[in-house]
Amino acid sequence: MSGSAGRPQRFALVGTGARAEMFVRALVLDHPTTAQLVAFADTNQTRMNAHNKWLVELGFDPVPTYRASEFTTMLAKERVDVVLVTSVDRTHDEYIVAALRAGCDVVTEKPMTIDVPRCDRILRTVAETGRNVSVAFNYRYNPLHEKVREVLAAGTIGEIGSVHFEWLLDVRHGADYFRRWHREKANSGGLMVHKASHHFDLVNWWLDATPVQVYAAGRLFFYGENGRRHGYARDYDRAHGSPAAADDPFALHLADHPRLRELYLEAEAEDGYHRDRNVFAPGVTIEDDMSVLATYSTGATMTYHLTAYSPWEGYRVMVNGSRGRLELEVVENNFVSRQAAGALKGAALHGAEAAVEEGHARLTVHPFWEQAREIPVPGYTRGGHGGADARMTAVLFGGQVDPMGRAATARDGALALLTGLAANRSFETGEPVRVADLLAVP
Repeated sequence: MSGSAGRPQRFALVGTGARAEMFVRALVLDHPTTAQLVAFADTNQTRMNAHNKWLVELGFDPVPTYRASEFTTMLAKERVDVVLVTSVDRTHDEYIVAALRAGCDVVTEKPMTIDVPRCDRILRTVAETGRNVSVAFNYRYNPLHEKVREVLAAGTIGEIGSVHFEWLLDVRHGADYFRRWHREKANSGGLMVHKASHHFDLVNWWLDATPVQVYAAGRLFFYGENGRRHGYARDYDRAHGSPAAADDPFALHLADHPRLRELYLEAEAEDGYHRDRNVFAPGVTIEDDMSVLATYSTGATMTYHLTAYSPWEGYRVMVNGSRGRLELEVVENNFVSRQAAGALKGAALHGAEAAVEEGHARLTVHPFWEQAREIPVPGYTRGGHGGADARMTAVLFGGQVDPMGRAATARDGALALLTGLAANRSFETGEPVRVADLLAVP
């Protein structure tokens, strides 16, 4: 199935959680001449109803809804050209493969999937069907990250020898991965897959290289049952209805967030999913403090660290080359107030209390024997991942030509995923892991 000339492509979305809202709004508000939303699919009717309610509030007609078990029926009945996959990570491959075999193209949220067998299945199906899978790596579209690629590709700091990349998730944003389904590695692949695949994709893209070997160490240090040792644990399983959670800065109160209330609290009767788990409750199987040493096909190395319990949020990238050094520092917020800790970050939470004291972004080049100079970055904004979301959806839904070639393919999704999967394997074995031993990607 593919869009005929002169008519918008027909998009169906599967997985109507909070993240879906950004894609839905982009489809109906920003790109109505090139893209048409024609259906929702989910395991939960209440969530689909919530998205249809918001469509009506925006002035659009509701779209047909289908249970996930009716997915292939939906593709045929609604004459779908492209499937948007925003479901739980462990289910991505099911919908991607079914859509490809039905003759559809796919746009999937990152990560493309969560393990090697699922990744191999997707790549084989892409090869068999000749259809396209695009992975929504929106960080590629951030003007800061575009400028890094441009500076490195121009040879400004020469041949790349090494990269150091540190990412800090604050105790508002980072904690949220430990409240929801992401807290179980069987659902998300852990933060090395769910979150860091963004970052590993950026390094692959910046270096124009592929990962060769990964050595890593990671542990659950702060969240889970360790919270009792650190003095943070409260005795409750989920926040809603719990007196013990009332003044807990780590608690999320769904009833206080209208959109989350509609999507999750009011939907619990259908599937029993609790979006507001205690981040220090038992059952967390992912890590919150992770270090990686990777080597690449160009000979460059990367040291990477992800901390999910930081007092401030942002990241630092340092690239060392044969002619100098590039440094990128982004402070997304300088600290999180106790009152803001339970508020969430994200486009779906309009009006949610934000962290206080937003920071800055600075890109600097340090050539040998010259003064360092700051590189201006036109177009960078504080919201929408630095303006990246709008740029990405313009390419994915609006048919805009992208001279930088930022649209990520299934191969790109696999290479980013494999760095994280190799890290997970190294966590288990304590040994370096050759990426090709997990899965050979042409």
